[in-house]
Amino acid sequence: MNKHTFFIILISIILLPFWDGNAQEKITHPKNEFRGVWIATVANIDWPKINTDSVTKQKADFIEILETYKKMNYNAVIVQIRSSGEAFYPTELAPWSRYLTGKEGKAPTPFYDPLEWMITEAHARGFEFHAWLNPYRATMDIKTENLSPKHDFNRHRNWMIKYGQSGKEKFYYDPGLPEVQSHLTKVVEEVVQNYDIDAIHFDDYFYPYREVGQTFNDKSSFAKYGNGLKLEEWRRANVDTLVKRVSHTIKDCKPWVQFGISPFGVWRNKSVDPKGSDTESGQTNYDDLYADPMTWMEYKWIDYLVPQLYWSMEHPKASYSKLLKWWAENSKNTAIYIGNGTYKINNDSDKRWNNPMEIPNQIDITRTYKNVQGNAFFSAKWFLNKHQNVTKIIMENQYKYPALPYAVPNLKQIVIDSPAISTFENTTTKSIFSFKYPLNSKVRYIMVYRAKRTSKIDINDPSQIIDKITLTQKCEDLITVTILTPKENEHSSYAFTYVDFYGNESTPTLVN
Repeated sequence: MNKHTFFIILISIILLPFWDGNAQEKITHPKNEFRGVWIATVANIDWPKINTDSVTKQKADFIEILETYKKMNYNAVIVQIRSSGEAFYPTELAPWSRYLTGKEGKAPTPFYDPLEWMITEAHARGFEFHAWLNPYRATMDIKTENLSPKHDFNRHRNWMIKYGQSGKEKFYYDPGLPEVQSHLTKVVEEVVQNYDIDAIHFDDYFYPYREVGQTFNDKSSFAKYGNGLKLEEWRRANVDTLVKRVSHTIKDCKPWVQFGISPFGVWRNKSVDPKGSDTESGQTNYDDLYADPMTWMEYKWIDYLVPQLYWSMEHPKASYSKLLKWWAENSKNTAIYIGNGTYKINNDSDKRWNNPMEIPNQIDITRTYKNVQGNAFFSAKWFLNKHQNVTKIIMENQYKYPALPYAVPNLKQIVIDSPAISTFENTTTKSIFSFKYPLNSKVRYIMVYRAKRTSKIDINDPSQIIDKITLTQKCEDLITVTILTPKENEHSSYAFTYVDFYGNESTPTLVN
């Protein structure tokens, strides 16, 4: 077929019926589903593999993680960029991480910005990039001689509280100090302003987990700022204040950037509170970590929650199945994804984890709850050339086809632009489309769908997804998309959609 300008054989744009992201259908292969993986940098759990690796090896290892999870049809990476009072990016607010260069405060050589590079590589492969920060953990030990002069321990010693069993102590930021809350909010604001991230992500470390015989000594800040509250109420109020401030800061800066938190899996036990879950957890969010996800959801301070349900489905004290049901029934105003513990496969006293179907079954049961929209897995290294029997099951069944994350409830909107084709060229081996650059929508990706020659195009069928192409910064008025067309797809139908920065998908442009 000859090249045509401003002409194609057939283009039709159709309106999709309204789709409620909170109402996931019970289907074998959902078109929309969050599939995330945590990439932990603290103590070099996942990346870099060794803190003295060369920049070349760091990059190769990170790309290996991305390629592995792209092949498994995941669509989001949650990358730890601040595990304590250090950073994986250049900033005056913290020193370079020792887990990146072997020495705190030492920049990479040759110099590069790991965060900017990771975001670019993740987006190029169709992943959302969630920047994961630990706000309150200041150090991983008390060997202060190893800290950079730029570390907050040396700059603001009065912010620090030592806590933990002998030999395992750490320093924590005092959550009760207004200046600490302002500083941590500023850390988040800088990341949101300077980087093209999709989300800011906090995990379960708020006030530290309770340890026998240990007291978190915040008496001074409580005496000064307690304002007549009980200690427990005041601590929860401190966490709420930070979550609220961070939320407003993110949205004021870039309203499309999500704010997500992955709390410990148990809010409260039913034995303590009738609204709690049927569990016997030794610690809980509300009573021990002073974190109250129910309040965060109530006031819409967060876009998503990923409760960490790192137990087997039939665990006697904290059952995955029971906790999944509890979170599904108690969620409101926010997306809910479930955190799954792949690190426990063949590696736990609970022998249920020796069953290769444990994680696949957890995915399946998660899908039966309409207002739970996916899963995230801790952590990346456990499916990286490991547990191949489990990954094979998932790739052939649960994650056989790609999926798009839903736009979270607070970010749903109509994408005004649809792909407008300017030119179309077809050869025996490829089809080349060019599109006018969207004028009215901030677009992240263009989705490409293809139906076999005898099938009808259906963008709700994930088996028809063939590509998710990142739109780079606008440098010209046209976007060119090249699609290889093997002979069996020579007379196929195509559909193209835009996905905006909020995660919303446009109406499709159909091409026969």
